[in-house]
Amino acid sequence: MANLYEKYVWEVPVRVTHWVNVICIALLSCTGLLIGNPKLFTLSTSDYLMGWIRFVHFVAAYTFTVSVVSRLYWSLIGNRYASWREFLPFSSAEGRRGMLDTLRYYTFISRKAPHVVGHNSLAGTAYFVVFLLYLTMIVTGFTLYSEHAPLGATHKLFGWLMVIFTNQGLRLTHHLTMWFLIAFAIHHVYSAWLMDVKEKGGVMSSIFSGYKAVRKEG
Repeated sequence: MANLYEKYVWEVPVRVTHWVNVICIALLSCTGLLIGNPKLFTLSTSDYLMGWIRFVHFVAAYTFTVSVVSRLYWSLIGNRYASWREFLPFSSAEGRRGMLDTLRYYTFISRKAPHVVGHNSLAGTAYFVVFLLYLTMIVTGFTLYSEHAPLGATHKLFGWLMVIFTNQGLRLTHHLTMWFLIAFAIHHVYSAWLMDVKEKGGVMSSIFSGYKAVRKEG
């Protein structure tokens, strides 16, 4: 007979960085669209509206960077569910089988939802790709930002990329990455809700409380 018990899965740093990323991505997307296609909202430049929009974008960018770096650091010292190994399931035969089982369920080939405590194998792989998108967003964003101060510290760190890539290429990459992240966010909410309903493990609430309902055989 199967029953459920509460298990502490998502530690505080995991939950905090998750929601900081959500807020930052929303702010960066909204302000980024306006920066890329500025609008005339006021009658006087002294109102400095676009300046404030850029300021919010830059503050959110720094906050986002700190959050991502913090999460990467926690993947080295956190519990097993926060570990970097969770994002590389394709490196083992068991993980690849888990990815296939989850894919079969997502594509309605199988009726059985895989029940795992942390991330399922397919989700772990998706988050690995998402973190690559995060890093792409950070690097391209700070490279573009560094143009305003050619002798500054940011330019010394990222300016060399301007030698390899064109300004327009970096802007296009930055812009497309934003849409990839928005598309992921839509699917992320849908799949989390789906697994919450099917597994009855409290996936949606666990990102607030840290606890999931885990199946126990007995």
